[in-house]
Amino acid sequence: MPPKRRVSGPAAKSQQSTLAFHGGANKVTKPGARAQDVKKNVLSKSTTKAIKSEAINLEPVEEAKPTTVEADIIDQVEKEVAAQETGSNPEDDAARRTSEATIKKYWSAKEKQRLAPRVHQDELSLHEKVLREFDMSSQYGPCTGIARLKRWKRAQRLELDPPIEVLAVLLKEQESARDKLAVQRSHVDELLNTRTEVEA
Repeated sequence: MPPKRRVSGPAAKSQQSTLAFHGGANKVTKPGARAQDVKKNVLSKSTTKAIKSEAINLEPVEEAKPTTVEADIIDQVEKEVAAQETGSNPEDDAARRTSEATIKKYWSAKEKQRLAPRVHQDELSLHEKVLREFDMSSQYGPCTGIARLKRWKRAQRLELDPPIEVLAVLLKEQESARDKLAVQRSHVDELLNTRTEVEA
């Protein structure tokens, strides 16, 4: 049986103080430190930092060295070009015989398969459109960190049947372009490895 409750007059007041979380009198601070002084110190430090950062003079940036991805792509292109010069593949011969009309016909067939027009590619050349389509075709493997020519050759080796028109565009662009890296780098690689330039 539970013990009986004692009911004897008014309840005795407890000696323990109660906590209150509101009001200015209940503010807890370290002794000796005032909150207003701290705010003034923080503001003064941030303004001096801002003034110092404006006073920095930017020196002209030297020519940036190629990144490791760019260096790898350059090496891959050089190896592929050397392999093309030593021996002629039937694919390379067929690609060199491919005319501009065949490339236009290939591209118009690709455009007919689409449901909506490509709005953001109006200013691009036909060759660049074909190469970007090849970049974004995931069935030929990943396009980042690999030269377009090497990716096409890899897809051919794996019997993924890459379009011969893409190889034709690659060979024509590589022969006519001054910047071999720009032709062989996929558009995705360019977007991922862009460098921001500071204008002074």
